[in-house]
Amino acid sequence: MEQVILGAIAAVSATVALFFLRFWRQTRDRFFVLFAAAFFLEAVNRIAFALLPYASDDEPLFYLVRLLSYGLILLAIWRKNRGARR
Repeated sequence: MEQVILGAIAAVSATVALFFLRFWRQTRDRFFVLFAAAFFLEAVNRIAFALLPYASDDEPLFYLVRLLSYGLILLAIWRKNRGARR
């Protein structure tokens, strides 16, 4: 059952990444590219977590990928707000 839930999360994350890529194509704003990359990383992370036979929540590699993904989101928000002041 856990693999099914992880697969659903991966599918939704990949779909969200595609939506952000579509918005990027329309606006050419880096904000959307960074969000798309973050959600794509999240999808790959969930797929890897579901497919690896001995994967557990305690492994730091999965947390590092999530940290990178969340860092990309924070970077996108920071860059967007920093650019608004100029």
